[in-house]
Amino acid sequence: MANERITEDLVEAHLRDLGYYDDPDAIVVEKQQSVVQDIRKGLSRASKSGKGKAAGYPEFIITATGTPDMVVLIECKADVKHHESANRDQPKDFAVDGVLHYARHLSPVYTVISIAVSGTPQSNEWSFFVTPKGSSQEHNLVSPSGAAINSMVGLGDLFAAASFDPQVQRQRERDLIAFSMEMHEFMRDEAELEEKEKPLAVAGTLIALNDQIFAKTYDSYPATELPEFWIQSIKRVIRDAKLPVAKLENMTQPFTGIQVHPELRKPTKGYPKGLLNEIVTMLADKVMPFLTIYHDFDVVGAFYGEFLKYTGGDGKGLGIVLTPRHVTELFGLVANVSKDDKVLDICAGTGGFLISSMVQMIKTATTEAEVDDIKKYRLIGVEQNPSMYALGASNMILRGDGKANLYQGSCFDTAIAKGVKAHTANIGMVNPPYAKSKEDLHELRFVEQMLDCLAPGGTGIAIVPVSCATAPSVHKKNLMKKHTLEAVMSMPSEAFYPVGVITCIMVFKAHEPHAKTNRKTWFGYWREDTFVKVKNLGRVDKNGTWPGVRDRWVELYRNREVHAGESVMQRVDAEDEWVAEAYMETDYSLLDASDYQRVLFDYALFSLSNSLPEQDEVASGTDE
Repeated sequence: MANERITEDLVEAHLRDLGYYDDPDAIVVEKQQSVVQDIRKGLSRASKSGKGKAAGYPEFIITATGTPDMVVLIECKADVKHHESANRDQPKDFAVDGVLHYARHLSPVYTVISIAVSGTPQSNEWSFFVTPKGSSQEHNLVSPSGAAINSMVGLGDLFAAASFDPQVQRQRERDLIAFSMEMHEFMRDEAELEEKEKPLAVAGTLIALNDQIFAKTYDSYPATELPEFWIQSIKRVIRDAKLPVAKLENMTQPFTGIQVHPELRKPTKGYPKGLLNEIVTMLADKVMPFLTIYHDFDVVGAFYGEFLKYTGGDGKGLGIVLTPRHVTELFGLVANVSKDDKVLDICAGTGGFLISSMVQMIKTATTEAEVDDIKKYRLIGVEQNPSMYALGASNMILRGDGKANLYQGSCFDTAIAKGVKAHTANIGMVNPPYAKSKEDLHELRFVEQMLDCLAPGGTGIAIVPVSCATAPSVHKKNLMKKHTLEAVMSMPSEAFYPVGVITCIMVFKAHEPHAKTNRKTWFGYWREDTFVKVKNLGRVDKNGTWPGVRDRWVELYRNREVHAGESVMQRVDAEDEWVAEAYMETDYSLLDASDYQRVLFDYALFSLSNSLPEQDEVASGTDE
């Protein structure tokens, strides 16, 4: 007669072989019970009898301290005949039915990985499912490469497979945005941090948590001593990162304001270990899992962007305008970056362009050596603002990439420019500071400097106010004397929402004078990215239509396709307008009332942005 204990022993042997029991502090394996309060609560009415009045538990419950939003459930049956019913509606008698029954009770709080096992060591069957948090519908668990998982693997591999599930990714991003609002309010109301201090507190804490001593012992420090331990841990991580282009003091100085903040070192009745301890704990629990799994997720930039949104703009912050993440991604696709390229950003901000490029470059790598080469040698950045430099370098350090090639100072500084040129980057990306007065450097001066720093024939891409393209200027002439204007794309009027600036993307070929190439320029009308405004989220791809729009835009650009209402080829010089609207034919058959409304809105916004007093204009731009 079949014995279910034999199946349980089979599972336990696999778990031991795969290291599930090696570190009880990191991975907790429980059998038919749990000490985790949320799991106990979720399964308190999960009896398989169907009456919903008693608790029920699967054979194994597995959790990990580093990934607190996921749980693994394993249900066993002795005979493969009881592996799965036709309708998955008999949880008492079948392994698949039972484990999915438990998963539905926990999925309101966790992303649940469900494993059904039946049979003996000689003849057995395994099934793997994932139920995303907030969903009651499971689907088969597949690896990041798309291959089905049908045998037991390590916990890291299980979590990686679930993490790259599209539904799980979207839910985690929603959770992160919701948490960023919670963190913002805590820092504002409880810690009384200024706007410019909040992202530094986040970045510094994430760096400190990369120090294993700090991560394991910070909770034992009293409130009055933790700030010093915090700053010393930051310095230790930065020192280990070996930043050769900036002194340790330059990198850590912006964080000292957090270290000495009086409210963070006070024990209170509500927070006896102090507010800094609470900030560290919140980030350790909610954000560090993103860094350990989503190596391409710009956590610091995303947090900083959310802080700016919640404060109604950047007037009290660091005086920057972050490039939306889908635009940084678009730059990499327009440039068609690969493992063989070197990417430069002379206004690096928190490193959004560099990190987005790195993600796309790594996708083309085939060996670990190529990935290492990308991270060490193929990402070059310059940032003048000390606080933004600290954020950018932090962002790079957290990913173990590019930190040796991030320069602090003006991109026009002769020594820095010489160092940057020595890298012979062939792709440049920039969102320059947006001039608010005649005394400020014109945006196109930064574009020119970026192009001058590239290798001959390199591709330079910039996003600038549309006035740079429409108004005549000596800067347009200077650009065309040395470089070729390959393309200009008119961007959505609210791309930088809530900041009111209308932009366009310019693409140049470096060190090939426009008159000499005598090329026509391709103009794209990229006004509609299908993003919509959602309360507390800003502009988001609510309907999941952006990937299709993005891919069509990139295809049109790469093939220089001309379509009425979308794109046009036109020979231009410095005196002409560099926008699609000036030359594009309109396909009137595709227009409706909403198109006219959008054009009128665009014109009104453009007119308003050009008539605002200087103090209300956009201060500057940088990439996320």
